[in-house]
Amino acid sequence: MWVISAEMVLICIFDEAMQNLEFTYLSKNNIAQIVPLMQDFTANKYSDELLLDRLKAMFAYDYDCVAILLDNQLIGFCGLWYQTRHYSGKSCELDHFYIDEPFQGKGYGKQFLDWITLQLQKKDYEAIELNAYKENKAGHRFYEREGFVHLGFHFVKRL
Repeated sequence: MWVISAEMVLICIFDEAMQNLEFTYLSKNNIAQIVPLMQDFTANKYSDELLLDRLKAMFAYDYDCVAILLDNQLIGFCGLWYQTRHYSGKSCELDHFYIDEPFQGKGYGKQFLDWITLQLQKKDYEAIELNAYKENKAGHRFYEREGFVHLGFHFVKRL
């Protein structure tokens, strides 16, 4: 069951097919709905239980998760990490901005990013940041078209 307020949802009617596109914030109570898409995105690298535990734990920090639905079907998600950085000010880092593969290249990602941007602008954020896997060339092109600039590299050291 979705718990949604008027401020959290934007419904768009478009195309001749009159499809309903919905953007919404998820909560700890309904975050499990993204696990199947997260498994696709991560090539089933982690168990469902581990992913769900990690996702739920993330809500204890400055974190939100947003979703895009098409005709009530989840087709994408994005985590939002909020912070203030010395080089960009009040900013939000997009975490795993993902549109399910059958829906990529159809404008849904752009509409989703536009909605996220609008939500952040309403809250006086100054910048949006993200990391993209180096192999994700299509994603790099998308982000560059949307005004993102390549600033550096993201390194990880497993402990």
